[in-house]
Amino acid sequence: MLAVSTASTLIRLAQAGMDPLAVAAWRLTLASLILLPVALATRREELRGLSRREWGLALGAGALLAVHFATWISSLALTTVAASVVLVSMNPLFVGVISHLFLRERLNRPTAVGLAFALVGSAVIGLGDLGEGHHRFIGDLLALAGGLSGAGYFLIGRRLRQRLSLVGYVFPVYGTAAVLLMITAALARVPLTGYPAVSWLWLFLLAVIPQIVGHSSLNWALRHLTATYVTLSVLGEPIGSTLLAWVFLQEPPTLAAIVGGALILTGIVVAGRGAEG
Repeated sequence: MLAVSTASTLIRLAQAGMDPLAVAAWRLTLASLILLPVALATRREELRGLSRREWGLALGAGALLAVHFATWISSLALTTVAASVVLVSMNPLFVGVISHLFLRERLNRPTAVGLAFALVGSAVIGLGDLGEGHHRFIGDLLALAGGLSGAGYFLIGRRLRQRLSLVGYVFPVYGTAAVLLMITAALARVPLTGYPAVSWLWLFLLAVIPQIVGHSSLNWALRHLTATYVTLSVLGEPIGSTLLAWVFLQEPPTLAAIVGGALILTGIVVAGRGAEG
């Protein structure tokens, strides 16, 4: 959670000189290139042995991840950090319902109560920070689309991670997302080079901290916890992101962010007890 909380601030810093789609494409491309030697050295045979079904699921997860980052990173250029991160973090609502209906993962009472607390907390932050104007409305919709696609990404990961190692899963998924985002950027004629040197520094940090450390940690957890609980834990991201935006972007937290953050933490604790039980 701490690692992924740095994402919105790093994205904003990179966006000072880069197109949002370029930020998304390079985030996944750099992460994939960093993981490439590790995958070839330690998981070559596992990758060769993937079945067609496993490859299909991995490609599907990569496509959803590409949509997730393309929409969410674009939203950060249009609306506030707090509103964007809150809306993209609403995916536990979709994960919980879909997991219960299709993956037969039991939604026990503590998890349901914790989910309710967290969602109410997210709504409090979002409602307190929803901006006015066309561009902020579009940004909010893009963030919500990022939450929807992120839910599908986590659900596929929950299934594949039962059979694949961490690197054996994240490398093809991140790689697929990188290729799709690069193709999309090229078709949209988005410049992929010629940006300031400082933007590349933010991109490198974005690939290492929230992507390789943050997202990979969440994918590691998918083997041991339900998709609902993993995504619920990420609901703490709005708190960390809001604090970082206050320090580095001069976006101080509102009263709604403080109250909502307390509700989110309560929800995580309650749901955590349910998962342990």
